[in-house]
Amino acid sequence: MPVAEPVAIGDHRVGRGLPLFVIAGPCVLEEPDEMLFVAERLAAACRALGLGYCFKASYAKDNRTSGDSYRGPGAQEGLRLLERIGCEVGVPVLTDIHQPGEAAEAAAVATVLQIPAFLCRQTSLLEAAGATGRIVNVKKGQFLAPGDLGHAARKVRAAGGGGVLLTERGSFFGYRDLVVDFRGIAAMRALGCPVVMDATHAVQSPGSTGQVTGGQPEMIPLLARCGIAAGADAIFLEAHPEPARARSDAASQLPLDAAAPLLAQLARGRELFLESEGR
Repeated sequence: MPVAEPVAIGDHRVGRGLPLFVIAGPCVLEEPDEMLFVAERLAAACRALGLGYCFKASYAKDNRTSGDSYRGPGAQEGLRLLERIGCEVGVPVLTDIHQPGEAAEAAAVATVLQIPAFLCRQTSLLEAAGATGRIVNVKKGQFLAPGDLGHAARKVRAAGGGGVLLTERGSFFGYRDLVVDFRGIAAMRALGCPVVMDATHAVQSPGSTGQVTGGQPEMIPLLARCGIAAGADAIFLEAHPEPARARSDAASQLPLDAAAPLLAQLARGRELFLESEGR
């Protein structure tokens, strides 16, 4: 079994034996002042709990149900906003990349580069992300066995990646439905990487409304708690002040006001898990 090595993100470390780490923010970048507000609220909630925090948002979303769906402000404007958020709020930032040519430009701003689930087998993309030396968060494909994500981790590391996170986000259960097999968290922990539980994408029903992806947001707290109980080292949450008007993934985002109470529960759950492992 590979040795599980913690990964440093900003001033905090994430990994085995360490407190809960939080990756949270809206699905895609929207109005700048509102994005700053979201980052400030989430950062304050994490500081109050003594938790490490990384703001997440995409500057471009390539995986859209409809060609008419909002895809974000694009690289130039979006990376400028992410840099502003990181500097003004004082937090590391995470964003997706979809093509190898995006990696270097995004890495100039983002502490963590994220590989979308549908692209987790794309060797050239993984290698480009790793070659930046940044931390790389690989989302597990909805079609992939958890243990097989080890191939993605090895590609990133071989290219020089500064650390690898592996994220559980549910698996296809027939058409337009996802389930989470929490045994997968143990399987991914065995690969020697910190494991993240994405409790918001895991409640999605892809393409279920015809034009956009539906979901069951009322299940977010349940899946989040289960993921932490199963051993996830970090939690990934998409949060928005008013999810109903979010321009992407409106049916699977957590209301911003619900974030702090949930994070308090999850922080305690992480403490109990660590106690059970004999920290």
